[in-house]
Amino acid sequence: MAHILSNLWLSRRRPYWERLEVLLGHADSTGLKQLSRAELQELALLYRQVAADLSVLRQDATSRNYAAHVNQLLARAHHIIYSRRKTSALSLVRFLRDEYPVIIQRNAGYVTASLAISVFCGLLGMILTNTRPEFMRHFVGPEMIATMERHEMWTHSIVSVAPQATSAIMTNNLTVSFMTFAGGITFGFLTLFSLFNNGMMLGVIGAACAHYGMSLALWSFVAAHGSLELPSIIIAGAAGLRLGQAMVFPGGYRWKDSVATGGIEATRLVSGTIPLLVIAGCLEGFFSPSAAPVWLKFTVGGLLFTLLNLWLFRPVKTPAE
Repeated sequence: MAHILSNLWLSRRRPYWERLEVLLGHADSTGLKQLSRAELQELALLYRQVAADLSVLRQDATSRNYAAHVNQLLARAHHIIYSRRKTSALSLVRFLRDEYPVIIQRNAGYVTASLAISVFCGLLGMILTNTRPEFMRHFVGPEMIATMERHEMWTHSIVSVAPQATSAIMTNNLTVSFMTFAGGITFGFLTLFSLFNNGMMLGVIGAACAHYGMSLALWSFVAAHGSLELPSIIIAGAAGLRLGQAMVFPGGYRWKDSVATGGIEATRLVSGTIPLLVIAGCLEGFFSPSAAPVWLKFTVGGLLFTLLNLWLFRPVKTPAE
């Protein structure tokens, strides 16, 4: 790729990037409607051309800075162009089917970091609980401890009030995820705290149930809805980290431009978790606490997790390819 990304190639392509940046500046300051028809056509054409340039830049590790700059331009352009489109059920389906996997894969580093933090905190919670069983009382309330001492699952009461419980569960799950994401505006500190708290809680509860011989009851309850709920929290954490990174490390860009671009990307990243959390809430309210066989609960969980990964990490083509 060295002969492709020569100084001559870069000098020829840079004016197109600069022109796109100028048009985006006009659209930001005066509004998209103030652009002439010719400028709108030019904006759409430049968007496609610059997307093709990004595809080339990403193939050369030495052009990482150029690729980052062009990627931010495309993110701004995408927001301006597509945010004006009317939202419909079909457009949402297309977003989830075609665009969302690209967003996840583009932010794979943040997803991995969020997962690593959660796993580390979960293991830490398990270790502390196993070495000092009284530690669990800092995270688990006395009522839950009492039910575990009686070898009862605290989730049995959900079955009798499943419709109401499902609504409350959905609201709680959405709140946790969006708080984890929104924590990015504190330069990522609240996102890190949320990931720490969620990871520790899961680790402590897992170790506590093992201590009372209730591991099978716990994980068979978690398996179905957790296959979607836990990845959603991980993705929300990734969105918060993306926003926090944009605030702390703006790079060579103005701080407000970095935050705007990071905020757009983070919002699109967390938006795909909404349908996952709705499905998880339904499962947690109706199926997970039911008397369904344990093997069925694990099978449903495994199937959903497999389908989730096939959706998010299947080979996808970017608009430039």
